[in-house]
Parts: sequence; C-alpha cells; structure tokens
Amino acid sequence: MLQDLLEGAGRSIVFGGIGIGLMAVGYVLIDLLTPGRLRDLIWTQRNPNASLLLAANQIGIAAIVFTAIWTTYDSFGQGVASTLLFGLLGIAIMGLAFLVLDWMTPGKLGEVICTDDFHGGALVSAASHFGAALIVCACIA
Repeated sequence: MLQDLLEGAGRSIVFGGIGIGLMAVGYVLIDLLTPGRLRDLIWTQRNPNASLLLAANQIGIAAIVFTAIWTTYDSFGQGVASTLLFGLLGIAIMGLAFLVLDWMTPGKLGEVICTDDFHGGALVSAASHFGAALIVCACIA
C-alpha cells in the first residue's frame, strides 16, 4: 500500500509539473496574441477581457491535461507522452481558433481584448478557446 501511495505521489509530481509547464506555454500564447504585456493588462490594469481569455485558456489546458491523464493512467509513459502531445496540440489549436475568430470579426481581436471596459468579443474568444480545448479532450477519450 505504501508503494502505491509513493508511486501515485511521484506521478502527481510529474504530471503536475507537465500541467504547470503547459499552462505556462498557454500563458505565453495569450501574451503573444494580445498587444502589450499580459501581466500588466491583468494584474496592473485589471483588464477584464484579458483576464477572461487567459482564464478560459488555462481551464482549457487543465481539462486537456486531466483527460490525457485520466485515459492513460495505467501506463505512466503513455500518460506522459499523451499529456505532452495533446497539451501542445491543444494550445496550438486554441491559438488557431483565436486567429480564425480574429479573421472573422471586424477590427483586431487582440486590441478588443486589451480594451479597459468589458467587451463581448472577449467572451466569444474565451468560449472559442475553451471549446477548442473540449474538442481536443473528446479526441483523447
């Protein structure tokens, strides 16, 4: 029993590190897609649009990581590979969803995200990010 607990704790550390790393990559993606520094937009300017988009991105990545772990827990190596592969793929798809939405809407979506007042475009963009993540989750399962 102690062996199982220690093995589970070790897996938690590895998958936790992978998940945090993927969420950091997702943060960088949002920072690249929006003008200005994301940390200033959210923590200094308290921008609701950037906060909403980043929150959807982070929850979406966490859902992908969860699904990848849940479906491959019996094989640790396969779980690690699946988590990394689908996590990075999900981040790329979320970025593509942002660019497609930007192309389909008037103006620049990144600039809309950076406006001080809440903008409905931020909600649509957040839903697009989270929806893209759910699609990846369904492909894992």
